[in-house]
Amino acid sequence: MALDDPKTLVSTNWLAQHLKDPDLRVLDASWYMPGSGRDPKAEYDAAHIPGARFFDIDEISDLRSDLPHMVPPVDKFMSRMRAMGVGDGHQVVVYDGAGLFSAARVWWLFKLMGQEDVAVLDGGFPKWQAEGREVEDMPPVIRDRHMMVRRQNHLVKDVTQVSAASKLRDHEIIDARAAPRFRGEVPEPRPGLRSGHIPGARNVPFATLLAPDGTLKPPQALREVFLAAGVDLSKPAITSCGSGVTAAILNLALTRMGKSDHSLYDGSWSEWGQFPTLPVATGED
Repeated sequence: MALDDPKTLVSTNWLAQHLKDPDLRVLDASWYMPGSGRDPKAEYDAAHIPGARFFDIDEISDLRSDLPHMVPPVDKFMSRMRAMGVGDGHQVVVYDGAGLFSAARVWWLFKLMGQEDVAVLDGGFPKWQAEGREVEDMPPVIRDRHMMVRRQNHLVKDVTQVSAASKLRDHEIIDARAAPRFRGEVPEPRPGLRSGHIPGARNVPFATLLAPDGTLKPPQALREVFLAAGVDLSKPAITSCGSGVTAAILNLALTRMGKSDHSLYDGSWSEWGQFPTLPVATGED
């Protein structure tokens, strides 16, 4: 797979070359953990890639759910994208201010909504800025564009499906959280959640998939990380994390490796960890 693939991942060079394309849409999907002290919208207002629109992961979600940033209803996604001037025939590039953190969630959300021409910016805004590339603080000029959505239900899993997969062991459940959280050695950042992981899950902390400069490792190196974590790549995969954001980095990596049978557990640990009736494993098991 070529490094630049407009359906998965593109380099800062690629984006710089295509920035003036009339059908390119750039989205700043920055989001940070509660308590990080960073305000993604304020950072976007101060400086962003020219023409970028701000994608608010918390607002473009299902606000009827008490879980954070769950997948929005189709009609809400369509109306928000229309208001942002993102629609059919556009090539979308998503980036974030951490490098490669929350952008993959929005990439996955577009795939869930049946949109194929969407890629993550490899290395994100930090790499773009480190290379001295152009930024602006102006809001973009928006023109309405209709979007046809065909939701791909096989790309998302709910708690019932994940519970069955955990019992039957017919999927690999892969958890993107840091190892101490996976093993249950530290409290969860969200109050009220138990510590540990879904029984049978494997731990691939998302940071292990990144190179030192915050870009995604090449496909063969990604494969080695999954294999070293004990992941059986012949099984379909379900990714999980704290609240369904960094899990999508695993989905992006699996796609880059050429694996297509994977989905994301939207509720992730913020759902599983709150129900006393669901089993929790600790340690490496």
